[in-house]
Amino acid sequence: MNHFEYREQTMHCEGVPLPLIAAAVGTPFYAYSAATLTRHFQAIDQAFNDIPHVTCFAAKSCSNIAILNLFGHLGGGADIVSGGELFRALSAGIDPKKIVYSGVGKSPEELRYALKSGILMFNVESLQELATLQQVAAALDLVAPVALRINPDVDPKTHAYISTGLAKNKFGLPLEQAAAIYAEAQAMSHIEVMGVSCHIGSQLTTVAPFVESINKVIAFVKRLATDGITIKYLDMGGGLGICYDQEEPPLPAEYAAALKKALAGVPGCTLIIEPGRVIVGNAGILVTKVLYTKSGAKQFIIVDAGMNDLARPSLYGAYHGIQAVVQSDRGEVVADLVGPICETGDFLAKERALPVSETGDLLAVMSAGAYGFSMSSNYNSRPRVPEVLVRGDEFFVIRKRETFADLIHGESIPE
Repeated sequence: MNHFEYREQTMHCEGVPLPLIAAAVGTPFYAYSAATLTRHFQAIDQAFNDIPHVTCFAAKSCSNIAILNLFGHLGGGADIVSGGELFRALSAGIDPKKIVYSGVGKSPEELRYALKSGILMFNVESLQELATLQQVAAALDLVAPVALRINPDVDPKTHAYISTGLAKNKFGLPLEQAAAIYAEAQAMSHIEVMGVSCHIGSQLTTVAPFVESINKVIAFVKRLATDGITIKYLDMGGGLGICYDQEEPPLPAEYAAALKKALAGVPGCTLIIEPGRVIVGNAGILVTKVLYTKSGAKQFIIVDAGMNDLARPSLYGAYHGIQAVVQSDRGEVVADLVGPICETGDFLAKERALPVSETGDLLAVMSAGAYGFSMSSNYNSRPRVPEVLVRGDEFFVIRKRETFADLIHGESIPE
């Protein structure tokens, strides 16, 4: 459920009509519903209320500090994949003891920053990373809390670019190597083995891959126990999908029930979950304005938002619903919805039944809260768009629109 609805033929975000925001901040812009963000976070978090757990929001999916702060106030932590995301999470007031650090390419500088910040745990993804973390921790005279991320070779049945749990993917350690590396970690002077981590992909629409992967992880944890290695945290990542079009992903309760049933086999472990898209995906939209229309061999609706603002359609062929902000009786037309970027791949929708539009009309690109702004860029030297958070009858600009001057900040011409 989300809080975007029509009132008297005008789309509102909670109590605010979208044209009012457009008049104040211009277009394009991202709008997020605080009520939807809260509802979705609590639906996931409360599904695990009867077991020890930490809900670490996947910051990469939507990293504005106002949104991270909202989740922090709800008791959430953060799953981060860079030093920049650590800085964002700390700036947002997230408790460092609720931050887990994933990713295959953590630099020594990033490891040092996270160690000094006192995060909960590093999800280590290679033997070389483990050795580097040992060196960094020793230099700081600190002990690094770690989980090793294992790769269970489970097919998540999702887009190849967002699959992370197959043997051919770059993430994690093969199960057949992991036990020996755990033994090495256990013997290191400045490493404390805390957990096991596993994440198999994003936008999963069935619980079966989750069940297959957690059963492999549980068996592995039991094997570690026989080697004298005690696991305190089990990080099962995120990946639960949302409805963009006709998908029917599992409800949080079904997802939680599947994980909790398996967890009964390893009592004493605290579960870490890393939801991202499932919380923010349908809590945000991208609002864009029609610049021109043209017809010929096919119909085009040209808007002021492009692939630099929302990369998913061009990158993944992803589907986003397109709705008129102000409804009319003009009907629909089969057309491509395209932006100003100088690329044929710059589109938000292709060969779709879209609202018949005229110059100046506002269109809402739905389900754009996850991997929308966070993947945006300045390609074609376009300033990034503002982000707006709506709460009840009020809205707040939580990121200003960039200016042309921002585009060249930090650049210089040699004398």
